[in-house]
Order: sequence, then structure tokens, then C-alpha cells
Amino acid sequence: MSLDDVATDGGAATSAAQNVTLFEDSLLSVRNLDAGYGDLQILTDVDLDVTDEEYVTIVGPNGAGKSTVMKSVFGLTSHMGGTVTFGSEDITAMRPEDIIHLGLGYVPQNDNVFSSLSVRENLEMGAYILDEVPQDALNEVFERFPILEERQTQKAGTLSGGQQQMLAMGRALMLDPDLLLLDEPSAGLAPDLVADMFDRIDAINDAGTAVLMVEQNAKEALRRCDRGYVLVDGKNRYEDEGTTLLNDPQVRQDFLGG
Repeated sequence: MSLDDVATDGGAATSAAQNVTLFEDSLLSVRNLDAGYGDLQILTDVDLDVTDEEYVTIVGPNGAGKSTVMKSVFGLTSHMGGTVTFGSEDITAMRPEDIIHLGLGYVPQNDNVFSSLSVRENLEMGAYILDEVPQDALNEVFERFPILEERQTQKAGTLSGGQQQMLAMGRALMLDPDLLLLDEPSAGLAPDLVADMFDRIDAINDAGTAVLMVEQNAKEALRRCDRGYVLVDGKNRYEDEGTTLLNDPQVRQDFLGG
């Protein structure tokens, strides 16, 4: 089945600017978030939810502020207003080194491995807050990404782009997070590797880890996720089930290339 085949059934997406769905039982809850870098504001009144074990995708044009949302959740931007709650904790403007203790993992788009360290050392760094590296977690990562076990003594900087993305995700999974933030996981991958990367993310979610992902391959991301948000100029534009957004003629025309 092609993406065009998927998009033949109708359905109008909800305009998030007018009617954002708010969840009372969210694992992650972002409310009226204003954030940016220094004095430069990028996000304005952004609302977003991820419930337990849910798979949520943020899409939108370049410069919309998608990655800024992820960085703001993980405490890497200037907080200017609003709140971010994870579980029962208010993590608004909390430092990343404190946030990871709560069960939230983050895989940035760039510079997401320690190039001079071996694959195994990278994975062990993912558990640096623990007294010792959990062998069962390491085994689970190797089971999920067999190429990492095969190349565990190899320097991370010599891996292919796809293998480095696997390593970055594997390192984030070493602490068994409740929610995994993925920023453009398919960026820079050869076309024949993109589907495999998405399959691996599906498997992580199917195993019980909630996923919040920013992705340039919007059609494929929306096809696979539970819900999606369309962000434009740092503001919510649409929010609905992934397939509803994918099927919406206006969303497709404006943001998905028709």
C-alpha cells in the first residue's frame, strides 16, 4: 500500500489553534509554552500531550520550532512562560541532568554519539547516573540492535549514519525511559534505510516506551504514529490522530506536498 492509497479516505483534522485536545492523564503535558534562545522567542503558547505508551509526532515546515519544542521539554532552551509536566513532576526549566532521573530520554538530531569512544563505551555512558552498568539493559539494546553488539569495540565515529542513530537510541534506552524524545531520527539516512529506522522506532513503542518524535518525513511519521501535531511559526496549527492529519486535504496541500 502506498502513502497515496492511505490518504484516499477522508477526515478533517482538528485546528489545534482553535481546539487543542487536553489530556488529564498525560505522561507529558506542555501548556502555553513560550520558549526560545536567549532573548529570541521561538515558541508561543504551545500545548502538547503524550499519554502513557503513546506514539506522537510533531511535523511542520522548516523553522516552525519543532526541535525547539523537544529541547524545551528537556531543559535546553530559555523558558519564557508556560509549564512542562512529566508524570507528577513539574520539570519546567529543569536541568537535563535532573530530568533523565525521572524517566525521560532524549536523542538529538546532531552530535548524538561520542565519536572517540567505542560503541560499548557509548552505551555505558547512557547509564552514567547508575552505580554500575545494568547488564540486562545492555543485553536488551544488543538484542534490539544486533549490529551494535557486533561492533561494540569499534569507535562510534567510524559507524555509518544509520548505525550512529541506532547507537544514540540505544544509549538513551539504557535507563529504560518511560518517554523517548527523538529529533529527526531519519535525517541523513539513505532512502532504503528510512523504513528500517521507522520499524525500529515502532518496536520500541510497541515494547511500552512512549515516543515523541520530530520528523522531516512527515507522511511516513503520521502514517505510523497515534497522534500528530502540526507546528507553524512556533504555534500549534493542527492536532489530531496521525492518519486524520495525513488524510486531511488542507494539511496535505500546505505541509505534506499534496
